[in-house]
Amino acid sequence: MYSLGIDIGSVATKSVVYNGAIAASVIIPTGWSPRESSRLALQMALEQCGASRDSLRAIVATGYGRVSADFADRAITEITCHARGAHSLNHEIRTVIDIGGQDSKVIQLDEDGHVADFIMNDKCAAGTGRFLEVMARILGTEVAEFDALASHADPAPISSMCTVFAESEVISLLARGVPREAIARGVLDSIASRAVALLGRLGTRGAIAFTGGLSHSRVLRAIMEEHIGEPLFTSPASQLAGALGGALIGWNRNGSALGDN
Repeated sequence: MYSLGIDIGSVATKSVVYNGAIAASVIIPTGWSPRESSRLALQMALEQCGASRDSLRAIVATGYGRVSADFADRAITEITCHARGAHSLNHEIRTVIDIGGQDSKVIQLDEDGHVADFIMNDKCAAGTGRFLEVMARILGTEVAEFDALASHADPAPISSMCTVFAESEVISLLARGVPREAIARGVLDSIASRAVALLGRLGTRGAIAFTGGLSHSRVLRAIMEEHIGEPLFTSPASQLAGALGGALIGWNRNGSALGDN
């Protein structure tokens, strides 16, 4: 038997098939239709591990597009699922910093991986994955190339707190001849500062995990660690934390876990 968690984000849709361990995982662009991307991510994950819909104990959807997954048994908030997924990757984790496509959040956990408290910034896309995509386009690069561009540069300060104004600021910096490398480093500094400020509003407890698509950025993680003064836990599955948490809740459907919302 298996369970499946699907995290339908604004930028990417992630699915995880679980059978006591991660049996399959898929990350695809959400695109214009969360409903279609969720169905495709479900199909791809099942094909990857040779499972069938009939072999699924439960399907749990999370993320901003969770209501579009009409095939799911339950729709559960990303706060609950990210907490559970991060805790499963490292049982020492008590704080999660998650930077998603259009929001960022800090979650405090208890020793069992349940949510103790959280704070969320979903009012502005600045400091999120979408923000980085916009900046990459202006700089003529890809998000995946940002680390290489920013690795050895001193940051050009990006002071604007709004994506639209920051876009204008970056265009102005380019027009003044500021190197792309310095601007890229400044963009990552700006994202890190916003995340750390959010963390400061809630506070930390115990080990800290960094999840979401931007957790793959080695440079961003290093900048945040310098600001925070302690290491951040990441893993190759950090971007899958929400989907993994959903799969775990589905796997434990006969317990109290499926009662989370």
